[in-house]
Amino acid sequence: MQVMPTTGRGTASLLVREALDRGADLIVAAGGDGTINEIINGMAGSRVPLGILPAGTANVLANELGMGRGMERAAESLTECVPERIGLGVLSTALGDSPRYFLLMAGAGLDAEIVYHLNQGLKDALGKVAYWVGGLSRIGRRLAEFTVEADGCSYRASFALVSRVRNYGGDLEIAPTVSLLDDDFEVVLFEGSNTMPYTKYFLGVLTRSIRGMRGVTILRTRKALFSGAERGQVYVQVDGESAGVVPASVEFAPNALTLLVPPGFRERRPARVEDAVWTTSPTR
Repeated sequence: MQVMPTTGRGTASLLVREALDRGADLIVAAGGDGTINEIINGMAGSRVPLGILPAGTANVLANELGMGRGMERAAESLTECVPERIGLGVLSTALGDSPRYFLLMAGAGLDAEIVYHLNQGLKDALGKVAYWVGGLSRIGRRLAEFTVEADGCSYRASFALVSRVRNYGGDLEIAPTVSLLDDDFEVVLFEGSNTMPYTKYFLGVLTRSIRGMRGVTILRTRKALFSGAERGQVYVQVDGESAGVVPASVEFAPNALTLLVPPGFRERRPARVEDAVWTTSPTR
């Protein structure tokens, strides 16, 4: 066993590639969702399994897997975990950066703007509370709407969530019927050129009643394009880390990662709502 501590942002991908080149037969990641994102970008396509020990800020993956938040407890249960071959999302932007894999979700618009402007010192001090502070600071502001294209249809949104997991931010469920075992994304689109409708959306998320809510579109797809921002820049994020600006695309990459999951994870897969577009707004 070799311990390989990261030395800064962006180093985890390099370290895991070095470990794989030397013949590692297991990678265990101790960190938050951002660190795990870097690691999967070094592992995508490999057959070597990945196990996680939750740390960091939100730990969406640990919550999704039902592993809890204690690193010691997770380490004890890791020997009981079983390998599952899963797909990943791939984000591509027009800035010329390399495509970026994501395990959990990609967001465009409001949430990505909060991530982009997040004060790192505040995040270190307050953890998840820093994201709420960032969100509250945008109350009353105008929001840039953009176009989302999926499966031949076009929609307008100021926040688009392309998700592989039910959990959002460690506390909320926005895409409640998706699973890491699925072969597509659940996409949730929120309309609104200002933050006023988001009070209603937030209450809908809390009460798990956004499906069918006016201004909300929910669909299933393997690919989505973001473009046509009306004004200013529209940011994108993957797994809680800022990842560029619109125009951008996300696409599903099947059979891309071996993840160690607790026994019974497959049986806890949520019931899937069949492939219908749930919206009260006209498709444009």
